[in-house]
Amino acid sequence: MEAKKTPVVGLPRAMLYYRYRTLWHAFFEELGMKTVVSGPTDREILDRGTALAIDEACLSLKIFLGHVAALEGKCDYILIPRVSSFGRHRNMCTRFEALPDLTKNVFRESGQKFLTYDIDVLQKKDEPAAFLALGQALGFPVRTVRRAYKAAKKAEQSQYKARVREQELLYKKDGLKILIAAHSYVVEDPYIGKTVTSYLKKAGVTPVRADIVDRKAAVECSVQISHTCKWEFSREIVGSIAMHCDKVNGIILLSAFPCGPDSMVNELLARRVKRVPILNLVLDSQTGTAGVETRLESFIDIIRFKEGQL
Repeated sequence: MEAKKTPVVGLPRAMLYYRYRTLWHAFFEELGMKTVVSGPTDREILDRGTALAIDEACLSLKIFLGHVAALEGKCDYILIPRVSSFGRHRNMCTRFEALPDLTKNVFRESGQKFLTYDIDVLQKKDEPAAFLALGQALGFPVRTVRRAYKAAKKAEQSQYKARVREQELLYKKDGLKILIAAHSYVVEDPYIGKTVTSYLKKAGVTPVRADIVDRKAAVECSVQISHTCKWEFSREIVGSIAMHCDKVNGIILLSAFPCGPDSMVNELLARRVKRVPILNLVLDSQTGTAGVETRLESFIDIIRFKEGQL
């Protein structure tokens, strides 16, 4: 008798992957399913995604579509969740609401199957309910899915707390420290964000990430800078800056062109945060490494001059 094939779920290494990878991997592993992740972003993936996206799409979305294309035909399903809100005044950018429908439309003739789950707390659809529906759609019993989600959530929380502790230790290091205010899918992307953090380390500067923070505390502290910021990820970053700006020598507002929320929030931060030097660095598909490094070098020199090191 032929053994039943284990379904394989593809995870695009972009967008929400950097926030939820531990949860996703652990959940499917607990269900006995396999996962496969697209390779690190490179020029080929960016070019493929750019060809599939409309011109007005942000760089992060183009990269995401490139990763989906890289997984096409290599797995049974590709996971693309819809995340709309986490509660009142805790919204997501509209691209995360539209992502499943947008992707299915782009790849409508490919024959590729997609998985999704829906988080919209304002519509009484929270994360546990979303994963329960996902597991049931895959044919697993309710008890099995709940057990898998509980174990996966525990693994995610444990891993994230460890990352927060590591970041908090960086604030205590000697030498220059620069806070990188960016979404995880920008700062962690090896093709765009890692260029910035790698250069800072090479220059003897400690980069600290604003997005890795106690999220509940950050959201509460965000009102020190803005009472009206409506995007959840942005509120976390704004709150992290409010919590830590006195512990660093400079802040880099790093974003992907043309991100709508970042264009507003970064302008707000540049006007409200006056205690430390700020560099607003916008990355696009045409940004060359040399241009980024020149701006970073100048920013570091400004900080060192201010600190009396030049």
